[in-house]
Amino acid sequence: MNILRDEGLAGQGRQKIEWARAYMPALARLREVFLREKPLEGTVIATSVHLEAKTANLALLLKDAGAEVFATGCNPLSTQDDVAAGLASYGVAVTATHGCDPAEYTRQLSAALSCSPHLVLDDGGDFAELLHGQCSEYAARVVGATEETTTGVSRLRARMAAGALRYPVYAVNDADMKHLFDNRYGTGESVWAAIMATSNVLLAGKTAVVAGYGWCGRGVAMRAAGLGMKVIVTEIDAVKAIEAVMDGHTVMTMDEAAACGDFFVTVTGVRDVIAPRHFHKMKDGAILANAGHFDVEIDVAALRSGSTRCFEQRANILGFEQPDGRVLNLIAEGRLCNIAAGNGHPAEIMDMSFAVQALALTDMLKVGPSLNPGVYNVPREIDIKVSAYKLAALGVGIDKLTEAQEAYRHHF
Repeated sequence: MNILRDEGLAGQGRQKIEWARAYMPALARLREVFLREKPLEGTVIATSVHLEAKTANLALLLKDAGAEVFATGCNPLSTQDDVAAGLASYGVAVTATHGCDPAEYTRQLSAALSCSPHLVLDDGGDFAELLHGQCSEYAARVVGATEETTTGVSRLRARMAAGALRYPVYAVNDADMKHLFDNRYGTGESVWAAIMATSNVLLAGKTAVVAGYGWCGRGVAMRAAGLGMKVIVTEIDAVKAIEAVMDGHTVMTMDEAAACGDFFVTVTGVRDVIAPRHFHKMKDGAILANAGHFDVEIDVAALRSGSTRCFEQRANILGFEQPDGRVLNLIAEGRLCNIAAGNGHPAEIMDMSFAVQALALTDMLKVGPSLNPGVYNVPREIDIKVSAYKLAALGVGIDKLTEAQEAYRHHF
């Protein structure tokens, strides 16, 4: 049974899905193969991902491969109700609505898992939490899973270290054809696109404070610099801090950066990166956004309690008036700004990530029964196949070693 906001939005949702599909050539190539070979015939798959146009195309690809697909969201603010209705109209079971409260969100995830899936596609680890807790009865048939994000992989590795993981998982986030492009170019572009569209404030000449210099932080900082911003990076990792310096950015602590920034973007996977002591130092009109998976990186509860009033400035921007009259602006309630206040990563980027996901799931169906519970790297062959699909779509050719060159490489 579907859980939707409005089935009448299906036409609008299908239009979005078809638009994205036109910019996803790697998935188109896989669709040809999957329709012919049906590698997931008879398989039940539950997916928990940001439910928008690109992820709808992934769900439809899995359906074309022969799977019965049950789709839900992975963040209450990232589900697009029209896309959810559109996806359901294609025959995928959908349990997701935009803006639902935590209890309803859990109910929708549980409803998707009630299919007792063979394979699980997770984004952030909420499915894993349920399958190891209140929905553990649905884990009996799980052969294996894939995980999309850095945060989700970290949660799974912690569970594995505790000896509590029940099934094998491919860390899709760690595949080269995912994190080198999705995390860096996708996050970098989609974060600033969302901030610009939501705020309509000039970026050039302003100062961006980027908390975290992992692959996502690199992308956010790189795109900020390209837009004419001065970039400050905060880090806890000395090696990454030096890398940020050599990339041309200023590195300082958040205590120092708080007074300098016009825009703040957190992308660390850690809670309380921006805390009350930082709010006290910020400029009037500073704009705060989180690009990490969970809404814990900015201490929103403390921001709210320490403010004299909270009010809507614009759609998806809350203003928090401080006791001294300054106003701090928060995008998308501190949730994942690029998807809660935007359309997420460009389709061409998710084309690569979701091609990896689809191939990883088909591989997990084959090898999962022979694997012990744990977190595994995606086979290198999948990265190579997806990169070949993408290069072909771009009309790009690359060199190949001759036999003599191969022999030279292995000469001692």
